[in-house]
Amino acid sequence: MSKIQYKDLGFLAYDKTLAVQLKHFEYIKNLKLLNRDQRITKTTPNYFFFVEHPHVYTMGKNGNTANVLLDSQQLKEKKIAYYHTNRGGDSTYHGPGQVVGYPILDLDNFFSDIHAYMRKLEEVIILTIAEYGLKGERSKGETGVWLDLETSRARKICAMGVYTSRWVTMHGFALNVNTDLNYFKGIIPCGITNKGVTSLAKELGKEIDESDVKETILKYFSDVFNTEFVNFIKF
Repeated sequence: MSKIQYKDLGFLAYDKTLAVQLKHFEYIKNLKLLNRDQRITKTTPNYFFFVEHPHVYTMGKNGNTANVLLDSQQLKEKKIAYYHTNRGGDSTYHGPGQVVGYPILDLDNFFSDIHAYMRKLEEVIILTIAEYGLKGERSKGETGVWLDLETSRARKICAMGVYTSRWVTMHGFALNVNTDLNYFKGIIPCGITNKGVTSLAKELGKEIDESDVKETILKYFSDVFNTEFVNFIKF
C-alpha cells in the first residue's frame, strides 16, 4: 500500500501554493528520472495538500479567456487575483469557504491511467457529499461532481482540473462548502453556460464545518485509492 504525506496549508495565496505544488511535483519527477537513468528503485513519495485561497480566478491551459467576464481594472477593484495555469479545464474560482485539495501523486505507485484517476477523484467527492445527504453525479465529457444533473436545475458542487507529466499529478479539486457563490458571476464557470454552481451550505441551508469535510475527504480518499495518509516530512 502506497502512503501519502499530508499537510493542510491553511489560508494561502494561489501563487504561493502553486510554488509548493511545483516543488514537490518536480522532486517526484526528478527522482523518477534518477531511478531510470541510474537503474535504481528508490521509492517515490506522494503528497496531498489542503488549502483555502483568497479570491482568485484561474484559467486552464486550453481555456477560453473570454470566459473571464471582468477586465483587469474590475478584478483589481474587487481584489480578485487572476492566473493562467497548466492544468486542464477552463475558468474557475477559488476563495474563502472552499475546500481545495491538491494531490501530488506518482500514479505509478497506484495505476497508470489518468481517466481512472479523474473518476476516482470524483468518487471521493461523491462519497463525501453523500455523508451530507446529497447525491453527486458525473457528467459525461465534463469533469467534476454535479447535483440534479438530468434536470434544468443541474449545478456543479465540485470542480476539478489536473496536470500530469511522467505520471506525476498536480492541481486537483475544489469543493464548494461555505463559498460565496456570487464570485462565480464574474466568470463562465468551466466554460459551461447551461448549468449552475452550488455549495454544501446552500444545499443544506446552514454553514458547514470545513474541518469535518476535510476529514471525510481524507477518509474516502484513503478508501478509494487504497492508501494511507502519514505526517508530512520536508525533503
